[in-house]
Amino acid sequence: MMSLGSWMNKILIDWGVDPKLANMFDETIIAVLMIGVSIGLDYLCQAIFVGGMRHYTKRAPHQWNTLLMKRRVVHHLIHILPGILVYFLLPLAFVRGKEILEFSQKICAVYIIAAILFTINGLLLVMLDVYNARDKQKNRPMKGFVQVLQVLLFFIGGIIIIAVLVNKSPMTLFAGLGASAAVLMLVFKDSILGFVAGVQLSANDMLRIGDWIALPNNTANGTVEEITLNTVKIRNWDNTISTVPPYTLVNNSFQNWRGMQESGGRRVNKNIYLDMTTLKFCTPDMLDTIRKDVPLMADYQPAEGEVPTNAQLYRIYIERYLCSLPVVNQDLDLIISQKEPTTYGVPIQVYFFSRNKVWKEYERIQSDIFDHLLVMVGKFDLKLYQYSD
Repeated sequence: MMSLGSWMNKILIDWGVDPKLANMFDETIIAVLMIGVSIGLDYLCQAIFVGGMRHYTKRAPHQWNTLLMKRRVVHHLIHILPGILVYFLLPLAFVRGKEILEFSQKICAVYIIAAILFTINGLLLVMLDVYNARDKQKNRPMKGFVQVLQVLLFFIGGIIIIAVLVNKSPMTLFAGLGASAAVLMLVFKDSILGFVAGVQLSANDMLRIGDWIALPNNTANGTVEEITLNTVKIRNWDNTISTVPPYTLVNNSFQNWRGMQESGGRRVNKNIYLDMTTLKFCTPDMLDTIRKDVPLMADYQPAEGEVPTNAQLYRIYIERYLCSLPVVNQDLDLIISQKEPTTYGVPIQVYFFSRNKVWKEYERIQSDIFDHLLVMVGKFDLKLYQYSD
């Protein structure tokens, strides 16, 4: 049976080409023609299958076909066809040049393996997209785990490609890697540490995308935007981006504000410092004046035999005032207490929770509340401590 190379050799000689040149280039021309036909076939398959899938996706978009097109899974899968075609047709072209045939088939095999790797990689990304689309799974980011699978996929694929090029068994190369384990550990140290840290962060529910976290020394303070194998991306409140390795969060402490965001309120804890020299017992006239000038104290009556101080009445007023505000969560702790006197006066601790947890509104609410409380000090014949030389 005449091979394609012999057929081309005959045509070249019939065209008047010198037989020596015909013997040199006949098989090469056939190989080039085969590659051209394979590329044409690839474009034809892309137009038929990928174009058909694209048209179907536009007409009836579903999660699976949209993601397959987005991650180019079908594109990479179709690329395998011309590689297989060329691989099996090459023996018909190279009859005399066994070495050229082996080299050409190795190149085709590498191309086929690469196309398969990219197809599997696309499927991994599709599975990640499907996983992330589920509301229940958004709190457990899987990108780091998928990146580990991607590293393993291309690592194994790289070993297989090398095995094909050097004509060795992949198992032989894998066995030889045992002696190089220390070097591999060093090369992939960050990836291994990141993977282990990612497992700990996810298993213990320590970190989620969207969490507000703060790292020590103000290295980062903002919202987690992305969790990958090697980095955690944090958008700070000044819109700068901080990236830290996942194992840094596991090895060191960090503050996660998720508990506050999921709770019924955000804590306010501030002190009002009273001038110690203005504290005194209330006379009946003082009590009458306070009842008249401060509506929330109009019904106040001290216990029988008790002579309250003006600071005591002020604390009672603060509690009543906070209880009257809708923005204060009454179901959480509300504590008004006097702390140990200091050189800066007598501190009155005001501890409560704001229902509104949005940063801007939270700051406005607590500022308005403390503006009011500071102004009301004078109503109780008290003064704020203010340092002066």
